[in-house]
Amino acid sequence: MTSRDVLFAAVGLITAAAGVLAVTSARVLHAGLWLVVSLGGLAGCYLVLGAELVALVQLLVYVGAVVVLILFALMLTRAGAGEVDTSVGHRWLAAAVGAGVTVLLGGTLIAAYGWGTREVAGPSNQEIGEQIFGTWVWPFELLSLLLLAALVAAVAVATTSRGQVDEP
Repeated sequence: MTSRDVLFAAVGLITAAAGVLAVTSARVLHAGLWLVVSLGGLAGCYLVLGAELVALVQLLVYVGAVVVLILFALMLTRAGAGEVDTSVGHRWLAAAVGAGVTVLLGGTLIAAYGWGTREVAGPSNQEIGEQIFGTWVWPFELLSLLLLAALVAAVAVATTSRGQVDEP
């Protein structure tokens, strides 16, 4: 076992633990914060595997944009302060469904590819960068406008009280 294997196992364990805590948290805001840790740990897993570009995109898109937007909306609407109303039976059912999906996905991947390593072939980071910032730059810009519109809408919803805008 190499040091990379140990590092990958440690980061994977932190990521899995944060994912479990994100799902089992009683407060929505705490679940969102654990989701940040889980997605950041996933970026760490990508980094250990040598996929620096994928790790950077994971941090920028998921942690830096999507989750921050969700947390911002939760804090503005004060929805994150309340507890989630779930019973113990719902939690056990969710755990059983999650375990079943994990076993099904793992079994399918092992049956299809086995335990051996595979050579990954594909474009280089430079070719991907040229595609993203050349051919596909407009869809990314439109996505940023969509996220900005959602952010403005969240602020508008949070500051509107019974049809009136709160005065500072």
